[in-house]
Amino acid sequence: RLFTSFILFDLPLLLVLLLLIAISTTTTNALSSSSTTTNSNSNVIDNIHNIKAAVLVPGFLTGAKEFEEMCDILTNEYGIPTVAVPMPNWHWLPCLGGRSARPMLERIDCTVQQLIAADGDTTQIGSQLFDYSLSDLWEDFQNNPGGVMNAGGTNGDVDSYPVVQPRGKFPLPSDTTTTKKKIALIGHSAGGWIARAYLSDRNYGGKVYDGKRYIHSLVTLGTPNIDAPGPAFDGIRWVNRDDASSKVPSLAVGGTGFKGTDWGSLTEGSYTFCSSDGSDGSGFTGDGVTPIQSSLGLKGADETLELPGVHHFCWNDVFGGSFVSPELTKDHREGAPWYGSKEIIPKWSHFISSRTTSANK
Repeated sequence: RLFTSFILFDLPLLLVLLLLIAISTTTTNALSSSSTTTNSNSNVIDNIHNIKAAVLVPGFLTGAKEFEEMCDILTNEYGIPTVAVPMPNWHWLPCLGGRSARPMLERIDCTVQQLIAADGDTTQIGSQLFDYSLSDLWEDFQNNPGGVMNAGGTNGDVDSYPVVQPRGKFPLPSDTTTTKKKIALIGHSAGGWIARAYLSDRNYGGKVYDGKRYIHSLVTLGTPNIDAPGPAFDGIRWVNRDDASSKVPSLAVGGTGFKGTDWGSLTEGSYTFCSSDGSDGSGFTGDGVTPIQSSLGLKGADETLELPGVHHFCWNDVFGGSFVSPELTKDHREGAPWYGSKEIIPKWSHFISSRTTSANK
């Protein structure tokens, strides 16, 4: 997950990310799922089809590739065709330091509407969905407002962001029936609070997304959901002022059992970073990155789910995991599960399935 301002001050990791940019192509490494969903997997509520399909929003500095296995399990093992927002991890760089999430919101909106237009057929969400180049990245990095450097002259208040249109092309479908169908939205880590911003009918940086028109249920996985000091939490404070997730059935999921004092500098530092009063996070417990009180603190959530012994991320499966947190990586390598593990997914995915079956009873 590697949260915004925490990573901003970790120069070695930032250098690794810049290296990744240099070797990346200018198109995304999007995942393409192998399963198809048709109208037979939908139900109708007041002429609204709840499609049994989902879009997953990757956490900060992660992309679709890191969630490919998780999406495959949801699709093929649990019957919820799922696609991650098709982007590589470097697409997050314009948001460093707590700046505007509009670049991410554009990608979420495009993916959600395209999946609905495809009636839940994830095979139609491919690697060419977005058109985003390194020159677009540079323009966004220079101009995206907010954050620790007060880009755009902003003072940290999201409502004061100037209107800056994110670079790139994120095409929306021409199908006018999109608003008659809904899918699920899954947000991992920071992707969870940005998913909440997407649901809102308030103006965010010059655009109203009102994503609740397209979403029948929301699941957040290890998301920091409560306010904390610092510019990285400007967006979270914004969604908590008038949270649209309370208007969509929502489940907040958090792992626990990883105490701040026992799991290395990343865990203790991240818990402190997420502390609502800025206090030392050494006494907190959580998933190794997000303390449990923040993960389960989703305003208006219909349900919360605490998962003992569950990691925040698949540390051992990604490049640089042992560098970022050797303690958590070793534990995951030895078999400890994370939110996307096959045995953990059904503990929270039933919440999505129930939204597409209950109306038939």
